[in-house]
Amino acid sequence: QVQVVESGGGLVQPGGSLSVSCAASGTIFSIVVMGWYRQAPGKQRELVARIISGGSVNYADSVKGRFTISRDNANNAVSLQMTSLKPEDTAVYYCNADLQMVAGGPTYRYWGQGTQVTVSS
Repeated sequence: QVQVVESGGGLVQPGGSLSVSCAASGTIFSIVVMGWYRQAPGKQRELVARIISGGSVNYADSVKGRFTISRDNANNAVSLQMTSLKPEDTAVYYCNADLQMVAGGPTYRYWGQGTQVTVSS
């Protein structure tokens, strides 16, 4: 009923830039939060950045000043612009959407399939 599809990612050299995008589709009344998480090999999934429906934005300390999250409410989409990338940014990046399918209904969390970001020379 709901799909979250990511695009972008790939291989970039240290210091380079890359962007990833995500769009949610299906039975959606409202999206409360959209954001990006990442998981590196052998590590737990961690929050990278998220944007709440009122406009509030949260970033992980490790990406502040380097990553920028933006949201397109009309298209239920979110993008993450990554600059000054470091090898430690290498991970699978997952998009998530916390959304309501009907007015006044419960909030459900959906995940994308993940997209690989590799920072290496």
